[in-house]
Amino acid sequence: MKRLFSLLLVAACLYACKPAETPQFVRIDGHDLITPSGEKLLIKGTSLGNWLNPEGYMFGFSKTNSARFINEMLCQLVGPDFTAEFWRQFKDSYITRDDIRFIASTGSNTIRLPFHYKLFTDEDYMGLTAAQDGFARIDSVVKWCRDEGLYLILDMHDAPGGQTGDNIDDSYGYPWLFESDESQALYGRIWRRIADYYKNEPVILGYELFNEPIAPYFGDTVQLLNSRLEEVYRMGTAAIREVDAHHIILWGGAQWNGNFRPLSLSPADPQVMYTCHRYGGAPTPEAITHFINFRDSVNRPMYMGEIGHNSNEWMAEFCRTMETNNIGWTFWPYKKINASSFAGITPPENWNTIVAFSEAPRTTYKEIRDARPDMAAARKALTDFIKACRFENNVIHTGYIEALGLRTAN
Repeated sequence: MKRLFSLLLVAACLYACKPAETPQFVRIDGHDLITPSGEKLLIKGTSLGNWLNPEGYMFGFSKTNSARFINEMLCQLVGPDFTAEFWRQFKDSYITRDDIRFIASTGSNTIRLPFHYKLFTDEDYMGLTAAQDGFARIDSVVKWCRDEGLYLILDMHDAPGGQTGDNIDDSYGYPWLFESDESQALYGRIWRRIADYYKNEPVILGYELFNEPIAPYFGDTVQLLNSRLEEVYRMGTAAIREVDAHHIILWGGAQWNGNFRPLSLSPADPQVMYTCHRYGGAPTPEAITHFINFRDSVNRPMYMGEIGHNSNEWMAEFCRTMETNNIGWTFWPYKKINASSFAGITPPENWNTIVAFSEAPRTTYKEIRDARPDMAAARKALTDFIKACRFENNVIHTGYIEALGLRTAN
């Protein structure tokens, strides 16, 4: 009996001490992405823009075009308490399990999830003033993607200090990230925290360190900012690698993810790939020759993280161009008001009064008072927008989806 007990004890100890199996992740092999089963993965999908990083044009706004501007406008329109509740309901409704299930039904294999860095701080953002809910929101999408067999790219669309210097990064009109030690430190801490949290999650395809760095609007300063780009990428990469050795990390080019000249031809990390963006122009191979040439020179995958906002014919031809040249894609965006997306939101009654207020001069308190419409009607329009943005009330743009070579549920 003692011998049997000893054998059982040893077996139990060996089992308990057995190293946990390393989760299997998508990996890089030259120009290709390879799944854990050994198959080549060509990314096809969409980006969940506007959900965790609001942009004005997707609400039908023009001047009020960043998250901070939208929040300020809504507070002026209906008050801060109603605005906070609007954001909470917006986050609950804009993207749900039904949206992810639908995306999977089209034959997409990947979702890109843009997020604001403030979701991982105690800064005021989208209805919360502390203890932001970034992990809870992303956890939901991770679970839904796991259930539906989709990969997920996490995209810090709005980095501390701003990486772009335009409305898309919700900044103060300049890419301060590249000049601020404090912003860079916060950026690194957030990525380390995210990577530590998701280090064993194979649904995550990769981490996109930030979106569309360094807009071309800053004269001679652009070249100086460009010269700092790779250094800041390496900071973020190093922060992630402190805790996560496996997940792919994505670097984009300067000037709308279009200029790769500031990046070296020998990335040190073997799990770094690149992401480009393209809007407009001819949908021909010549339009992406510089992306292909850079991809070939570094022998790493190139992925079109954003493309879209064009005719169905243009998108169909560009999809053929990208796929012929082994470049995966996620079209932008998945959902917004009206057309040019997978799912369209029909503006509710009186939404035009919200748009009018967003466009009106509001630089003085008198201008705010003069421009403000009936508040009860405005609150109803915002409440109705929450209903309108839910998947069951969206208009599915079948022509758009089929132009991408995907399928519709019908």
